[in-house]
Amino acid sequence: MEENYKLYRVRELADGDEDFVMAIAAAFLEEVPEDAARLKKAVAEADYYTTYQAAHKMKPTIDLFELGVLEDLITVQDWGKLEKKDMDVSKELKSVLEAIERTSEEIKKDFDL
Repeated sequence: MEENYKLYRVRELADGDEDFVMAIAAAFLEEVPEDAARLKKAVAEADYYTTYQAAHKMKPTIDLFELGVLEDLITVQDWGKLEKKDMDVSKELKSVLEAIERTSEEIKKDFDL
């Protein structure tokens, strides 16, 4: 449990309410993989605006669960925001997507979701 993510900040917010922790974990699974797919497609299509939107939306959750890829996500976000056509963010995107995949699988197991 908690190899690819950390729950201490979620538990701090929950103030002992394990149902709240479960709800936040379920929300992660509902939203983040979908946003990640949107981000992957946007980067592949050089859709800067959608890249920025998707990455920006994901930032608070990636930070809350401490996936360890916040800086990579910010790099991808800034690529979209600033339309950095001369920059390759494939390495950072891959890092973010892999972290989300690992975390999603782990949360499913940890919370029987």
